Amino acid sequence: MVVSARCSGPCAMLALSLLMGYGVVFCVAGQNDTEPIVLEGKCLVVCDSNPSSDGGVTSSLGISVRSAGAKVAFSAVRGTNHEPSDMSNTSMTIYFDQALVNIGNHFDLKASVFQAPRRGIYSFGFHVVKVYNRQTIQVNLMQNDYPVISAFAGDQDVTREAASNGVLLQLEREDRVYLKLERGTLMGGWKYSTFSGFLVFPL
Repeated sequence: MVVSARCSGPCAMLALSLLMGYGVVFCVAGQNDTEPIVLEGKCLVVCDSNPSSDGGVTSSLGISVRSAGAKVAFSAVRGTNHEPSDMSNTSMTIYFDQALVNIGNHFDLKASVFQAPRRGIYSFGFHVVKVYNRQTIQVNLMQNDYPVISAFAGDQDVTREAASNGVLLQLEREDRVYLKLERGTLMGGWKYSTFSGFLVFPL
């Protein structure tokens, strides 16, 4: 097991003794606000005056042990132009039919909704293609049913056009993110459309 530590003061000495007890390679930063350096493995020792209990076990000494392998990423694509029958005029959720990447399984392909497993900064991007459709479309990226960003596609002279955008969001645990068709229709289909996201870093 290889671990890393973020420590200062007496806590640093305790972390060092813990690490040496495991007989592993370690790295300790000198300041309390320095980011932890994860070298390898599945154990992260964080010494902090205000340790976060999110996703970890924290002792009374201020030592939080967390998983360093909690990676979160997804990328979904629309592989066909056929509109699924469950895309109703009520929800107008934009559905995808194939998950190219779903590390952590936090993207529900059937509902086409991502649910954050923990508090953190996440990156999202989308590319929604309209096909043989002269109507202007507006696509919203939704966070817990509230629009955060929008993208538009309205050129009437092309057979295919895309509404694209991207953003960084601070999410709380169990926050939901999905795409909604706010304006226009996708009756011609939206093949080759994509929706992707990943955890940049936890908070």
